[in-house]
Amino acid sequence: MIELHNIRKAYNQGRSNEFWAVDGIDLTIEAGRATALTGPSGSGKTTLLTVVGALARPTEGRVRLQGRDVSGLPEPFLTEIRRHTFGFVFQQFNLIKGLSVLENVMLPAYPIGRPHRELRESAEVLLEQLRLGHRAEARVEWLSGGEAQRAAIARALINDPPVIIADEPTANLDTQLSREFLAIVEGLLERGKTLLLTSHDPLVYQSTTMDRVVALRDGRLI
Repeated sequence: MIELHNIRKAYNQGRSNEFWAVDGIDLTIEAGRATALTGPSGSGKTTLLTVVGALARPTEGRVRLQGRDVSGLPEPFLTEIRRHTFGFVFQQFNLIKGLSVLENVMLPAYPIGRPHRELRESAEVLLEQLRLGHRAEARVEWLSGGEAQRAAIARALINDPPVIIADEPTANLDTQLSREFLAIVEGLLERGKTLLLTSHDPLVYQSTTMDRVVALRDGRLI
């Protein structure tokens, strides 16, 4: 379970262009469920994701992970939390060109120090599960949009994190590929994963796959 208590996040604090992207959020994200954050551009959705995923610190407020306050932990501890707790799927996927699909999937696990053979086998299993095994050795710039998304999901799962965070995961996908993404989400939920995502796509946030929809505007819950 992830608990947010009066989360506020400011940019350019103390300057004339000070902006509060998130302004007083209280929210509980239940384990093993899918939560969708919706709202117009600039509503604070992506900022809130970065705070939940320990990619950014809140200016004010507390983030509790399984009852532990992680808001003020030193960066080395936050890095370990990110590696072992969260898997990230970014809107542009952020796959590294020039590397193969398999190499991209394995990349987040290298700092953990798993044996290379074991790591490679885990990555190959994930790619097979996501129907991408036949593209394992292909360079990522050769992938279609749907293939790139599945590669990004496999990369997010390589460390077997309990929480998956996805920022507008269907923004660049057509209807059919968006439905395939929702099918993948259902499989992750069946495995006990927790999913937190942002989406402008009614196909996603109105789906029965989502257990909860949270709307934001101007950095606040509505």
